[in-house]
Amino acid sequence: MKVPKEKKRHCPFCKKHTNHKVELSKKRTVSTAHPLSRGGKIRAKLRGRFGSGNKGRYSKPPGGGKMTGKKQTKKTDFRYTCTVCKKAHIQNSGIRAKKVEFIAY
Repeated sequence: MKVPKEKKRHCPFCKKHTNHKVELSKKRTVSTAHPLSRGGKIRAKLRGRFGSGNKGRYSKPPGGGKMTGKKQTKKTDFRYTCTVCKKAHIQNSGIRAKKVEFIAY
């Protein structure tokens, strides 16, 4: 995937379209970004969700209809730095790409 080093985008801080410097940062997974936000029985226990009684689907043994295997690619995580106010913001959703190459226009 070829990406320009500089791109004209809307800056949420300047409230207008300005040139932005594009850089790639490492995508954080759900477990690293929000460690207690989701997950199975262990994280729910850490949050103090459970009392006494049947644990419902959490008390069942693991497995059953879930896809296994590793994905071939990771989602891109671009950071856009405004050249006017020097503030950075991120993209809202990444595109899957094996390799990202920055090109100068």
